[in-house]
Amino acid sequence: MSDPHPARPPRSGERSAPPSGADKRTLFRKLVEFVSPGPDSRDELISTLADAENRELIAPESRVMLEGVLRMADLTAGDVMVAAPRMDLLDIDAPYEEVLHTVIGTGHSRFPVYEGSRENVLGILMAKDLLKLQRAPELNLRTLLRPAVFVPESKGLNELLRDFRSNRNHLAIVIDEFGRTAGLITIEDVLEEIVGEIEDEFDDKDGESGVYTLADGSQRVAGDAAIEAVNEAFGTHFPAEEFDTIGGLVAHELGQVPRRGEAARIGPLLFTVMLTRGGAVRWFKVTRASDEAGDAEGA
Repeated sequence: MSDPHPARPPRSGERSAPPSGADKRTLFRKLVEFVSPGPDSRDELISTLADAENRELIAPESRVMLEGVLRMADLTAGDVMVAAPRMDLLDIDAPYEEVLHTVIGTGHSRFPVYEGSRENVLGILMAKDLLKLQRAPELNLRTLLRPAVFVPESKGLNELLRDFRSNRNHLAIVIDEFGRTAGLITIEDVLEEIVGEIEDEFDDKDGESGVYTLADGSQRVAGDAAIEAVNEAFGTHFPAEEFDTIGGLVAHELGQVPRRGEAARIGPLLFTVMLTRGGAVRWFKVTRASDEAGDAEGA
């Protein structure tokens, strides 16, 4: 059947209907985007996040996590792994008491197990599986091993995290281009990159002191930063005899383990907890107390 209303070009003076899916943005919206276009690169996006933190549109810990997600796209397993010389492994032929001593001493939940050479990884032992040997002495470590997952150093962290989640593995052995063991990486190592464990170009690292400069001029200080490093960075004179880290000093001043969002004034500095994990402070935001005085009085 022929179309009763066949399409025809619009006559002179007629307006044509907008095509399906046409841009329906308002003129005001188009003007806003023209005057203030969105970020065109990742660096601009990160700068926008810093500006959003300065204007208190997002919390500092949110900015750290978002930046971590963005930067993780450029990281590989080789960038984050625990290098082979630092790996804690178990010898398949070691006595049970020796294996138990290593497991208790290191506190890990998973261990690569090797035979003969550390390069010859047979599988992964879950620490909790050692309890089975207590109830069934006829078993041995070989029967308790789980398959080891091997990944190349060049594997991207985004892809690796996806594999960890889909395969329900929490540990992988990293191999180099020659097939030798380069290190190991866990899902915790990957997730730590998301919560802000990596340095960015907006941070001016003061050696290895754990003191970094934020976009608004304040400082981000690691909870385990040495008190001497804090004194050097801020020109303070906090005593370093009783406490080794700034986190310990702040906890003492508060009389409790600090929680996220809590603040403590110590001398000329105000320490605000940005991020905590496992009952310990990972990051403080540190400002001069005089800078906050006006805000406190006006509150």
